Amino acid sequence: MTRSRDALVADLPGLTRDRHYGEGRMGERPFLVIDTGGFEPVAKEGIMHEMALQTRQAVAEADIVMFIVDGRQGLTPHDKTITDFLRKSGRKVMLVVNKSEGMKYTSVTADFYELGMGDPYVISAAHGDGVLDLVNEAIDVAVQQRPEEAEEFDPADYGVKIALVGRPNVGKSTLINTLVGEQRVIAFDMPGTTRDSIEVPFEKGGKHYTLIDTAGIRRRGKVFEAIEKFSVVKTLQSVSEANVVVLMLDAQQDISEQDAHIAGFILESGRALVVAVNKWDGLTSDQRDQVKNDIDRKLNFLDFAETKFISALKGTNINQLMKAIDTAYAAATAKLSTPRLTRALQEAIEKQEPKRKGSTRPKMRYAHQGGQNPPIIVIHGNALDGITEPYKRYLEKHFRDTFDLIGTPLRIELKSGKNPFAKE
Repeated sequence: MTRSRDALVADLPGLTRDRHYGEGRMGERPFLVIDTGGFEPVAKEGIMHEMALQTRQAVAEADIVMFIVDGRQGLTPHDKTITDFLRKSGRKVMLVVNKSEGMKYTSVTADFYELGMGDPYVISAAHGDGVLDLVNEAIDVAVQQRPEEAEEFDPADYGVKIALVGRPNVGKSTLINTLVGEQRVIAFDMPGTTRDSIEVPFEKGGKHYTLIDTAGIRRRGKVFEAIEKFSVVKTLQSVSEANVVVLMLDAQQDISEQDAHIAGFILESGRALVVAVNKWDGLTSDQRDQVKNDIDRKLNFLDFAETKFISALKGTNINQLMKAIDTAYAAATAKLSTPRLTRALQEAIEKQEPKRKGSTRPKMRYAHQGGQNPPIIVIHGNALDGITEPYKRYLEKHFRDTFDLIGTPLRIELKSGKNPFAKE
């Protein structure tokens, strides 16, 4: 329906847990589709109860509900339970019989007339059979129900994309729910609850954002399930596509090697970064000092990023976290003029010249901006292959301090001019 591979698909029950939104278009008609987890209406506790709450919310938001049943399995008592719930919801329901490839309409639909939901729509989602007609019919019904809104639909401005990453159970989903003010994603005291990357648009202070809740990343040796491996891939993709990444740490656990690995990937991807230390409210003064020392020692390569100490559950310091995200995004997308960059370069050289390499000293003549998010500064000159890594780090720090680039990595590219007197 969305012509994408956004939703994880595998032959495993319970793979989808949160409600997952996707954008589709049929001709000139845009629409939103909500993928939900397997629905257990009678579940009273545990992860199945949390999944049921997500599905109920999706039904409440929808204009059309597609109730998908398994044509090869036939009618089940579970289907009847879901039918009772949908009938009470008051929503327009389309009964869709899936996995119908190679089967006759009469044989695949016979059992499902017992549900009293009219003529079923027969499709094969895997092969795309019947999906086009199904979507067209769904949009037609929606237009009839709300004609004054159907033509005025305009996709929301998704704004700054913020990916929340970290180890399992550090509070990523809880933070998203606190920010948006509702149980938007499942927050459950069990590692691995989130499997897919869920995008959640929201607005705060007149600014538009899209929060991306990602699956927790465990050490490679602990990733056994094929589904979890796919989840990790989706998380890494979300980092690459985000404008700002929030690295979440658990204040009540030691800073691990895995935290450093995740931070290293964020740094390599060039994303703007804010470190959020969660569950801060449960620590004593001595424990807080210990956590700060550990961060300084083990994550010292993230010294360009702001660190905020929060409680996602209680909402402590959430406003400060959002300010840090805004600051990091502004730095990552800053426009730096060539004259200002060149002046800053000359100031850096006056304070400390690069070392000689042999009989020559590298000559840096001017600098200009080569890209954003992350900012790339291109320096032109002669014999720049003699610039050492420590001197490049000195230049990075000087540019960062000069232009107040907080929360974003900074990349330096060196381009040497060709010596016209060199022999071919």
